[in-house]
Amino acid sequence: MGSFDEAWQVICDYFQKEKKITDVAYKTWISRIEPKNIDFEKGEITLMVPNDFHRQTLMRCYMPMLEDAYKAVFGTTFETVFTVPDEINKSNEKFLSNEQSADAGYEFTFDTFIVGQSNKFAHAACLAVAQNPAGAYNPLFLYGNSGLGKTHLLYAIGNDIKNNHPDKNIIYIKGDDFTNELIESIRMATTSEFRQKYRQADMLLVDDVQFIGGKERTQEEFFHTFNSLFEAKKQIVLTSDRPPKEIKILEDRLRSRFESGLLADIQPPDLETRIAIIKRKAEILGLDLDDDVCECIAQKLKSNIRQLEGVVKKLKARFYLTGETPTIATVSEAITDILNNDAPPELTVEKIIDEVARTFGVESDDIRSQKSRRANINKPRQIAIFIVRELTSLSMEAVGKEFGGRHYSTIVYTVQQVEKNMKTDSNLRETVEDIIKNIRDR
Repeated sequence: MGSFDEAWQVICDYFQKEKKITDVAYKTWISRIEPKNIDFEKGEITLMVPNDFHRQTLMRCYMPMLEDAYKAVFGTTFETVFTVPDEINKSNEKFLSNEQSADAGYEFTFDTFIVGQSNKFAHAACLAVAQNPAGAYNPLFLYGNSGLGKTHLLYAIGNDIKNNHPDKNIIYIKGDDFTNELIESIRMATTSEFRQKYRQADMLLVDDVQFIGGKERTQEEFFHTFNSLFEAKKQIVLTSDRPPKEIKILEDRLRSRFESGLLADIQPPDLETRIAIIKRKAEILGLDLDDDVCECIAQKLKSNIRQLEGVVKKLKARFYLTGETPTIATVSEAITDILNNDAPPELTVEKIIDEVARTFGVESDDIRSQKSRRANINKPRQIAIFIVRELTSLSMEAVGKEFGGRHYSTIVYTVQQVEKNMKTDSNLRETVEDIIKNIRDR
C-alpha cells in the first residue's frame, strides 16, 4: 500500500474501528470525503468535499478527530486544506486560517527547534522576547530565505507565551492575509472591528510581512496598528525573506519602525545542524534512521529545513504503509519526490496580474480590461504587461489577448517604455523587482 488513496482508506478504517463517531455521521460526513493530495514537506493534506456546507461542518465539528487519525496513521500532524469541486483551479481554503492565534502551530516550540551556528542569534533573540515580552526587543524582525525556521520561531514565541500566560491575546497573521482581511472589512463596512481586533492584541506575530509592501491602504492600516501596539508596550514580531532595507516598495515610515528594534537573520544550516534536525524529527516521529541515512539526506538537501523534515515524514509514512525500513535507496527516491514537489509553480498571467493588483490596490479585472482607462490603472497595467512578457513565453500577440485584446504593437510599445523608464526611475525599477520577487516566492 503506497498511494494516498490507500492511506486514506486506513484513516477511514480508523474512524470506524475506533468508533469516534456514529455510523450515520460517518456515512454523512467522512465517507463523502475524496483524498486529493498529501504534501509531506509542507505538512498538508488536501481533501475534496461535495460543497461548502460540508466543508464548514467538517471544520467546525470534525477537525480534532481528523487530526487524531493523521497522528495514528502517519505519526505526525497535518494541516487540512479543503476544496470543493468548483474550486479545483482556485485558491484552497485552509483549516489553519489567519484568524487563529499562534498556539495553532503547537508542533513548533523552542524544544523542537534545533539550534546551530546559523540560527543561534535569532533563537536567542526569540527566547528573550518570549521570556520578557515588549521588554527585550520590540519589534523583533527575523529575516532569511524560505524554509529556514522563521515561522517555527514565530510560533515558538507564541506557544511559550500562551503556556505561561493563557489569558494573553496572541494574534498570528500572514502579511498578505492582513491585506485580504482589510479588503474584506472595507467591503463589509467593518473596518472598526478590523482595527479593534489587531490593536487589542497583547502580541502580534506577522509572517512574511514583505507582502504588505506597495499596498498603500494596507501599509496605512499596519502603520497605525504598529504604533498603537508599540505605544501600549505590546510585543511585535515580524518575519520576512529579506531585511527591511531591501523591501523596496515598503514605505519609509514603516521601514524605519521595523529597523528600530532588533534585526536577526537566519542562514542555511551547516551539515552538523542538518543531521541533528533530521535525527530530532525522526525521534519525534518514532522512526529509526541509521547514521548513514541521516547523513545522506543532509548531504543532498542543504538549504531548506522544511525539505529535510519532509523527507523524514515521507520515510515514516512509507514505513507505516509498507513496513519498508529506510535505506539509502529509499531516501534517494523520497528526496526526488520532495524536490519535485518543491519545484516552482507555473507563473501564470493570472498570478502575475493578481500580484500587481494587490501591490497597487486595484482590481485585477480593471488591469485586464480594454475599457478601463482610469489614471490609477495605467501604471499597474503597464507594469503587469511588462512582467508577463518578462516571466512567460507568451508572444506579444498572446500578451495582448490577455489584456483585453490589445494590439501587439501596443504591447511592444508598453514593454519598451517600461524598460526605458526603469533605467532612469529607480523607484519604478525597485517596484518591478519587488513584485517579481513576490510572484516567485508565492
